[in-house]
Amino acid sequence: MTNIHRRAFIRAAGGVAALGATIGFPSLALGAARRVVVVGGGVGGSTIAKYLRKLDPTVAVTLIETKPSYTACLMSNEVLSGERTLESLTFGYDGLRRYGVEVVRDTAVGIDPVKKTVQTAGGKGFDYDACVVSPGIGFKWGAIEGYDEEVAETVPHAWNAGPQTQMLRSQIEAMPEGGRVIIVAPPNPFKCPPGPYERASQIAMYCKHHKPGAKIIILDPKDAFSKQGLYVEGWTKLYGYGTDNSMIEWVGAAGGGKVESLDPSTLTIQAEIEEFQGDVVNIIPPQKAGAIAFAADLVDGDWCPVDKRTFESLRHKDIYVLGDASSAAKMPKSAYAANSQAKVAAAAIVSRFHGLEPGDPTFVNTCYSVVGEEFGISVAAVYGLDAGTNTIEPVPNSGGVSPANASPEIRKREVSYAHSWFKNVINDMLE
Repeated sequence: MTNIHRRAFIRAAGGVAALGATIGFPSLALGAARRVVVVGGGVGGSTIAKYLRKLDPTVAVTLIETKPSYTACLMSNEVLSGERTLESLTFGYDGLRRYGVEVVRDTAVGIDPVKKTVQTAGGKGFDYDACVVSPGIGFKWGAIEGYDEEVAETVPHAWNAGPQTQMLRSQIEAMPEGGRVIIVAPPNPFKCPPGPYERASQIAMYCKHHKPGAKIIILDPKDAFSKQGLYVEGWTKLYGYGTDNSMIEWVGAAGGGKVESLDPSTLTIQAEIEEFQGDVVNIIPPQKAGAIAFAADLVDGDWCPVDKRTFESLRHKDIYVLGDASSAAKMPKSAYAANSQAKVAAAAIVSRFHGLEPGDPTFVNTCYSVVGEEFGISVAAVYGLDAGTNTIEPVPNSGGVSPANASPEIRKREVSYAHSWFKNVINDMLE
């Protein structure tokens, strides 16, 4: 990482991470314990459930999650290269239970902001003093003609790690030598901005060894993407990018990369300028907030507006929205961003319970991508709040990206850092 004010970054990162250990709140006075219901057991939901209990063990925290375990999207592209299994990405909630979090396997289907209750598909109701909604993303089906939820069962998006990730891996393994993989990237904003390009890299990493005549084409409705210069550097060194024999081809908006339709029977894609046919097609649809955010009237357009000092909804008091579903620009929709937001919101909720004003928040985001077997890249930033405009802005001189044209030793080290970063995020949210 270069061009980063390391002292500021470490100070901010440490300040957020140490919330549970360093902030002391007196136990709540006489009366019933305050109740917080958390909807969604991903990074944002699990982190805030844990940190609420760390900040004040008298707060009763209930986490409602549909799935019995958490499967991480972080590093899930490595399943496509064969470097990782889905099992290595799957984690239980026993760590949260050890902190005293009640984990309920059910699906939240409604929130009554007047009665302050969360309703579930199982017919249960949960009262709250504060409710946290961290539902991740939903998809805007129908944005591409011919691609809907039913078609996605055979033409996977694989954008929520799980069975579709394994399906895409199997399709890549089964395609013929010299086969063509087409990845359709979504428009901004979407979960994990570098993800489609890391995905192409990981597929190329597999094909380089097992199907060296393969081609990966990225069709993109944008003219630029996250960490583009570093990706292009890696693709050039590892996969012949820019040559006639390049394994990866990126087609941006100016080149006709916007996709209009899919014929799933022939795996034929009609883009703005030309038609593409693949042996494997991976369409990542345009995105919006998860379903419960719409059911609970928390959205304005596709995303949930929040007070960025606390992440309390601007539509309904005492409901907080974290992670991908929130409108938190200029922070990206990333796992690490959700982790950082969760800690800020946890401190704000406990402060409110004690009659205190929340402090000025600082947020952190880091993101690692593995472009090849020994070629890692990263980006990091520290963010502060502009209260006057309710916007989150990068702190000047406090972030940076991997250096261009770095030595092989640095690139190899970044791969090691990426794997450590993944373990640290999981431990912080679930252990």
